[in-house]
Amino acid sequence: MLEYRFSAQHPMAPLRLDLTHRLASSLGLLDAEHVRILQPPVATDEQLASVHDPAFIAAVRAASREDAEADEPHGLGSEDCPTFPDLHESAARIAGGSLVAAEAVWSGEVSRAVNVAGGMHHAARAKASGFCIYNDCAVAIQRLLGLGAERVAYVDVDAHHGDGTQSIFYDDPRVLTISLHETGISLFPGTGFANETGGPGAEGTAVNVALPPGTGDAGFLRAVHAVVPQLLGAFQPDVLVTQHGADAHRGDPLADLRLSVDGQRQLAFDLGDWADRYAHGRWLATGGGGYNHVRVVPRAWTHLIGAVTGQPVPSSTPVPESWLEHVRSLTPDDLEGDMSLFEGAEEDRYPLTMTEDADVWWRSWEVGYDPADPVDQTIMATRREVFPIHGLDPWFD
Repeated sequence: MLEYRFSAQHPMAPLRLDLTHRLASSLGLLDAEHVRILQPPVATDEQLASVHDPAFIAAVRAASREDAEADEPHGLGSEDCPTFPDLHESAARIAGGSLVAAEAVWSGEVSRAVNVAGGMHHAARAKASGFCIYNDCAVAIQRLLGLGAERVAYVDVDAHHGDGTQSIFYDDPRVLTISLHETGISLFPGTGFANETGGPGAEGTAVNVALPPGTGDAGFLRAVHAVVPQLLGAFQPDVLVTQHGADAHRGDPLADLRLSVDGQRQLAFDLGDWADRYAHGRWLATGGGGYNHVRVVPRAWTHLIGAVTGQPVPSSTPVPESWLEHVRSLTPDDLEGDMSLFEGAEEDRYPLTMTEDADVWWRSWEVGYDPADPVDQTIMATRREVFPIHGLDPWFD
């Protein structure tokens, strides 16, 4: 998985995956008797073509040559998605990881699975975008449909709109895509507004909550709880697929939603509860964005792994000394552009516990709608657009 590396200074650094794996391992989450590590194969062209145009796959293969030139129509060779020799294989392996995870969940071999390297939600049917080459979430969802799932729900809590996954299934009434993200008015990719609700025959199966900058834990959790469980209850999916980009954190350099690790931990457990309640316990979780490689992503995704594997990491847990020793040994070259490790006091450079002592209390929707609250305004815009389509009341359900 660490071979998916655009350049030494690109924000999508494999360091964040390495540090997440090391942290989860040092806390014993990967050693439990009930936990399995699935080997991620390289997805075949046929498997990728279930959601991507064959011409696009061929273009990615061509872009994987040493002498490859930019392919603007396919989004390859751009600043966001530069080419490199292992481009196709490394991207296809990420897709293969989510694919085999989906197969294991659907077969009953496992009830839950997580691929923190996954979550490549910007990749569209025929174009790479936003650091994403192949859309592993879409590949996994399409595989679930092929295996017999009649309805699949996808919930995306990345700071950026899950535009690629939405576009691939925009006309498919079997797939409900819900994305909560920073508004496209202020953040890439500039899409994901309440009036994007699905194509002809699939109305109401695309759901978007475009939140204002600075929303924070309380606002984000209020929005999630005001939209997601109601729609999952109405849609009754056979399986839940989720995307957990850690870039909604207040320390992320590419977005401005200002959540905490504690808030992201709560989201993981909420979505796990809803998988049990509404999706027969079948849950496939993926990673996504997240560009604070040391302080944020490893903790957020280790909490996600704990939620998926039924081993909650208490927030007060100290970060293991073995992990800290490894982090202290990292050099500027290892950090791939993230120099926060060398700035400020020790407690500001790397985390010492699994919490940020954040207050994750939130005001439930039932407490009342505040027309002056920008978060409530966007929640209501979404509820008005899609709730009636599902037989729900936008004010009360």
